[in-house]
Amino acid sequence: MTSDQGTGSARLDIGIVAGEASGDLLGSLLIKSLREHRDDLNFQGIAGPKMQAQGARSRFPMETLSVRGYVEALASLRKILAIRRNLAGQMLRQRPRLFIGIDAPDFNLALETRLKRAGVPTVHFISPSIWAWRKERIHKVRKAVSHMLLIFPFEDAIYREAGIPATYVGHPLAYALPAQPNRKGAREKLGLEQGASYLALLPGSRQSEVQQLAELYLETAKRLHAERPDLRFLVPLATQETRRLFEEAIYRLDASELPIRILFGHAHDALQAADAALVASGTATLEAALLDCPHVITYKVPWLTYKLMMSRAYLPWVGLPNILANRDVVPELIQDKARPELLTEALLQLLSDTDQREDMLDAFAGIRASLRRDTPRLINNALEPFLR
Repeated sequence: MTSDQGTGSARLDIGIVAGEASGDLLGSLLIKSLREHRDDLNFQGIAGPKMQAQGARSRFPMETLSVRGYVEALASLRKILAIRRNLAGQMLRQRPRLFIGIDAPDFNLALETRLKRAGVPTVHFISPSIWAWRKERIHKVRKAVSHMLLIFPFEDAIYREAGIPATYVGHPLAYALPAQPNRKGAREKLGLEQGASYLALLPGSRQSEVQQLAELYLETAKRLHAERPDLRFLVPLATQETRRLFEEAIYRLDASELPIRILFGHAHDALQAADAALVASGTATLEAALLDCPHVITYKVPWLTYKLMMSRAYLPWVGLPNILANRDVVPELIQDKARPELLTEALLQLLSDTDQREDMLDAFAGIRASLRRDTPRLINNALEPFLR
C-alpha cells in the first residue's frame, strides 16, 4: 500500500513489530539502515522508544509483549492474543508492502503466517534459536516467512538445508557498537572517576526480570562491597518502571548505603566503563562481549518455566558469548546456582584473575570479527526486492 503523508510524495507502508527492549534496539537499527538508502518508508505496528525515535508509529504498547517463559506468558495471554488479532486485522485492511517481525517469535510467527497467506510478503529479523532449543519451530518459520535475516554465521547452513530463503547480514550491534571500546571515554561521559573500580549490574530490561533478579543482585553487591569496599556499582535500567522496581528492592534490603548509581538507559556506556559486570542472560551478554566487558551470566525464572525450557534445550550454555565461541568463556550461574555467595565468588575471581580476563577478551575479539559486517548495506540489499 502507498499512502500520501501530506508532502506530495508517495510512501510505502511497512508493518513492523518488536516485543521487547532488545528487539526495539535491533528494530531501530534496521529502520535506520533502510532509511540510509531511501526516505519513502512509513513504519507502523508495535515499536518501542528507540524505533519511535527513528519515526516508527506504535499502535500498541510494546511492554505488553515483554514477557518471558511459559508460566509468565499465561497471565498476559488473553491481552496478547487480542492485540495480535487486532493488529492482523489492521494490517490485512491496509495491505503494507512488507511486514517485518523483529524477534518475538511466539507473537510474530503466527502473525506473519496469516499475513503471508493473504499475500503480504513477510521478513523475520533474527531467527528463533532453533539451534539451541525447539528445533521443530523451523516448520513454523517455513510457513511464516518470505525471507529470514540472519545475525549469526552458523545459521546460514541451517536455513539453506531447510530450503528457506535467508541472508546473513551480520549482527547489527557488532556494526553499530565501537570496534574498539573506549573505557576512558565512557567514564568521562558518565562523570566517573578514571581510577576507581566499577561493576555494572544488568538485571534485565523486562519488569518480570527485575522483579525476579533485583534482590539477588543487591545481595551479591552487599557481599562484594564487604570484600571490596572500593568497588562501586552501575545499574542501567531501561524504563521508569524497572527503575522503580529496583529502587523498591534497595529499600526492602536496606541497601541504600551501597555505592550504587542507577542510570536511565546508558547500558552500553556502563558496560564500557565497568571493570566487570553481572549480566542477566539474553542480548545483554552479547553486548557485554562486543564492548569488551568481562562478565558473569546469571538468570532465574519460575521453577516450572526452567524445567520446561531445559527439557527442550540442546546446548550446554545459555549465554551467547559461550554459544558463539563454542566453549566455556563466561561463567554461567543459572537457576539453583544463582546464589549471592556463588556470584560473589565468581565476580571476585573475575576482577582479580588476569588470565581469565585475557582469555575472555581474546574470545570477545573473535566474536566481534565473526559478527561485524556492513549490516545496513546487506539489509537494504536483502529487502530491496520487496520494496520495488
